[in-house]
Amino acid sequence: MSHNTWYQLSRGLFYLFFPRLCVACSSTLRTGERVLCLSCVTQLPETDYHSLPENDTVMRLAGRFPFVQATSYGYFTHDGLLQHLLHQLKYANNQEVGLYLGSRLGTALKNTDWAQDIDLIVPVPLHRSRMHERGYNQSLLIAQGMGKMMQKPVRADLLIRNRQTRSQTKKTRAERLKNMEAAFCVPLPDAISGKHILLVDDVLTTGATIEACALALLTIKDVRVSVATIGIAV
Repeated sequence: MSHNTWYQLSRGLFYLFFPRLCVACSSTLRTGERVLCLSCVTQLPETDYHSLPENDTVMRLAGRFPFVQATSYGYFTHDGLLQHLLHQLKYANNQEVGLYLGSRLGTALKNTDWAQDIDLIVPVPLHRSRMHERGYNQSLLIAQGMGKMMQKPVRADLLIRNRQTRSQTKKTRAERLKNMEAAFCVPLPDAISGKHILLVDDVLTTGATIEACALALLTIKDVRVSVATIGIAV
């Protein structure tokens, strides 16, 4: 028996006893399906913002810092499918969800004119204490999924969260901005000078975190910033 035949057989037996399940509806995933079954994929609340120059993500960030373009993959609503997926990613250690959602957003972006000009994909960083607690950065997983589809390098060392911030939940926009003051820094300025950076996060709510990150990046000479998030809270 060849190595490949043995691999396929053992893989089939594994999935027979431990079937892969849809993260949304728990049905058994079929061959070619990943994270979500085909039925649940059709339920994803996609925005199509990547093809709309003046979309709600752009409007939410407009006037707060200069950027080339901004987009969000889907609508994030209370008890919605995207909220469920991101909860699985952030709190249930389902890291594949991040890579999967990132690949879907990357697929949507890779043929847009503005995204082809991207030099580097940079995820919003976690503070080292939060990173130690969770074990991974969900925004980095999303960025890695995007980078693979867009064939763009992902760098998690170019933007650092240099202090832990209090929870943004239930804070007003002004309180969130105050909470984020001086929270981020750029340790390797020469690596991003003159570059077009795609800043990636999981969900856009008030935009305070994205704004603080972008302002830190924009202190470096000739940097241009675009923004992409998986969800936009509505």
